Amino acid sequence: MQQIRRAKLEDLEQIVKIYNTSIPSRIATGDLQKITVESRLKWFQERDDKTYPIWVIDSNNKVIGWISLQHFYGRPAYKSTAEISLYIAEEYRGQGIGQKLLEYVIEESPKLGLKNLLGFIFAHNQPSLNLFKKNNFQQWGYLPKVAQLDNLERDLVIMGLALEKSKQ
Repeated sequence: MQQIRRAKLEDLEQIVKIYNTSIPSRIATGDLQKITVESRLKWFQERDDKTYPIWVIDSNNKVIGWISLQHFYGRPAYKSTAEISLYIAEEYRGQGIGQKLLEYVIEESPKLGLKNLLGFIFAHNQPSLNLFKKNNFQQWGYLPKVAQLDNLERDLVIMGLALEKSKQ
């Protein structure tokens, strides 16, 4: 049975493991080298659980994916806008886990005082772009050639969702 819940410190190792599986593909993150649990400990501990939490989806007590919200742009005027990070364990990709997590966050975000959600997605990451479009996100920005991945210049698409409009 799958359940979505707030992440706990004991989930951090699995969160990092899932994240690290996304690095070699060069479609889901700008990190080029694997990260460590130690390097993410401060990130995890500094989360504002009331506004920018991390959720995991587990299946039979095994974390198979996670989604987090983080402050967009770091200035107070933007506190009602959050950036989404979403990662699924390799063996569970393409099984609707991302859809479940994204739906959950869209539902929960207004309760956190959020009005807008953003996804920063590489333009060559068609599965993620499709997922966000399916959930009524629209392209709010396009940054050409802002990333260097293995000597290739890559574009970044900013997908946005105004939560008040998404309920209409």
